[in-house]
Amino acid sequence: MDLLYSNDRPGTYPQSWYAATAHDAPDHPELRGEVTADVCVVGAGFTGLSTALHLAQRGVDVVLLDAHRVGFGASGRNGGQLGSGQRQDQKTLIKMMGRDDARHLWLLGEEAKQLVRGLIDTHQIDCDYRPGVAWTGFSDSETRDLHAYADLLEREYGYDQVERLDAAACHALCPSPAYRGGVLDMGAGHLHPLNFALGLARASSAAGVRIFERSRVHHVQDGRPATVRTDRGLVRTETVVLAGNGYLGGLNRKVAARVMPINNFVAATAPLGDRAAEVLTRDVAVADSKFVVNYFRLSRDKRLLFGGGESYGYRFPSDIAAKVRKPMTEIFPHLADVPIDYAWGGTLAITMKRLPFLARVGDSILSSSGYSGHGVGTATHAGLVVAQAILGQSAGFDVMARLPVPRFPGGPAFRSPLLTLAMTWYALRDRLGV
Repeated sequence: MDLLYSNDRPGTYPQSWYAATAHDAPDHPELRGEVTADVCVVGAGFTGLSTALHLAQRGVDVVLLDAHRVGFGASGRNGGQLGSGQRQDQKTLIKMMGRDDARHLWLLGEEAKQLVRGLIDTHQIDCDYRPGVAWTGFSDSETRDLHAYADLLEREYGYDQVERLDAAACHALCPSPAYRGGVLDMGAGHLHPLNFALGLARASSAAGVRIFERSRVHHVQDGRPATVRTDRGLVRTETVVLAGNGYLGGLNRKVAARVMPINNFVAATAPLGDRAAEVLTRDVAVADSKFVVNYFRLSRDKRLLFGGGESYGYRFPSDIAAKVRKPMTEIFPHLADVPIDYAWGGTLAITMKRLPFLARVGDSILSSSGYSGHGVGTATHAGLVVAQAILGQSAGFDVMARLPVPRFPGGPAFRSPLLTLAMTWYALRDRLGV
């Protein structure tokens, strides 16, 4: 079964609130026949679009292919949170890699936020960017840990954008009975991810990138030149960039061994009107301390956009709204009566250590994926890093390529069952408050 078509109609955006409120998405042609290019990028999400844009701005001839539409995958379906740092927190990275490498990764994370905001400003991308992401805890001990983490960021990196929230301040911001405190990072932010992707596509087209949609890549042959084959076309190119993330499938075995697709789900309620203050009193996003994170924010029309629940395998559940409503009502029991107008799923990609996997997987093939739920900034920044490597400035790429990203035990055939067991254990810990 193919993840590209398991849950979605070919070439059609899912019925999400993002798609319903997206700006015009011009159709790009299907690739037919043979073309040549300096670089062929596979996947028109944040990574692929950023790679293509930054190369084209330097005069490189780029072809960008997507099996569906621009921003079709996780890039156009996610929670829209632009977080600080990496997916793993700095405390974990210091233990894992030492202070110097952890500092470097923090600085790369800061570059990622600056890059996203800079692209929005430079290309006048209307994607509702707003500052502020809160992290919330379910207990006094989790709250103390979050406050201690804010202290670490200030002490180690001089990062003073984090406000500590005690129980009263947290409840004043987010009137959920579930949370006991947290932190509010005003250096982070949130946005409409599909409109951001569409804005990057418009900028890429203006810079000369040739975008082909509905052009599924089924074979990549390394070489000089390399060849990229679609159902009806062929690209001959000096360099290939694999940017399919969770939808890459088995296109490259080295990537498939280390990067695993998982599904996550989001719902949008009916507009809340004055009841929006029962969710948030400020226009910020929230993510909590559960292993399977709950994340949410208010849309510009005052809907609750709530993400929660994961699944492992190909198919989405038959009732996504019910799957998301369960954690949503655990956080907001007072909203149990609120209708859900949209519910959708998306496929992202994780790695064993929740660190991105950037690698040269062939003489002429580079790959970047595995953002593990931290993709708005990291994936966009990875596109710049990949473009710089192609242009001969590989320092940033080489740092990311040194990250420890082990193979999943047992390979692709066994990783889903093993991950399901692990996630079941962590879900049990979440329920027990362990």
